[in-house]
Amino acid sequence: MLVTDAVYGPRGASCNNHLTRLGVEVTYYDPLLGAAIEREMRPNTRIVFTESPGSLTFCVQDIPAIAAVAHRRGALVITDNSWATPFGFRSFDHGVDVSVHAATKYIGGHSDVLLGLILGNEATFPGAASDVDGRGRHLVARRLLSSGCAGCARFRFVSRGMSRALSPMARWLQQQPEVREVIYPALPGSRGHELWKRDFIGASGLFAFVLQPVAKARVDALLDGMRLFGMGWSWGGFESLLIPIYPERVQTATKWDAGGPVPAHRRSASRIRTT
Repeated sequence: MLVTDAVYGPRGASCNNHLTRLGVEVTYYDPLLGAAIEREMRPNTRIVFTESPGSLTFCVQDIPAIAAVAHRRGALVITDNSWATPFGFRSFDHGVDVSVHAATKYIGGHSDVLLGLILGNEATFPGAASDVDGRGRHLVARRLLSSGCAGCARFRFVSRGMSRALSPMARWLQQQPEVREVIYPALPGSRGHELWKRDFIGASGLFAFVLQPVAKARVDALLDGMRLFGMGWSWGGFESLLIPIYPERVQTATKWDAGGPVPAHRRSASRIRTT
């Protein structure tokens, strides 16, 4: 199993600790290889796992090119599509065989349902099955179908037009002397924007920005002094959150060196004016 080096941290831990115990060999690869992933393929490669944009580094993968190589070599392509949801990235149209989602997050939207989705194309999942309990189905359906709910506001947000709602904040950050870089694929000029523009039809409200090199104490003071943003890891609720991230601690196939501390930010779509 080939796994992108920008995979969500807990998923990487599951690969290292659980899958290896089951006899699955896991190799991490540079997420920006594209068609060059050919050099990572082995005779026993059965799965190529992608995540685009990657967790917290927001690197956008060339999934159609990766899928073309994987399929030619007899491997399946799985993608974690939690960031964009099917409203922002139609994974099966780009060669993905299985799409997984942390539905607790954008699809759930209020931290009141724990749900994961595994969706397959007709070749991989010829039948359909669900073991979601009735309450879980009800809560997710309420998000999807109720026009006034926060969940639906998120899905209106996950569109190419609504991704511009973050532009004022992102551009304001770009102008601050303390900020070296804003990493948000939907933002023109950001890393990965051209691939995002080609393949995606929407973007979520999760992005990162890189600060100038400063001592950790100054970063802590900055985050502790926030009045509008809380501190927290999950973006499954409606709150706006900010948290420092350290991709260099988990990546092994590539080297992450942004040149400064990186806070990740998740803006609540339900708080963004749509007019």
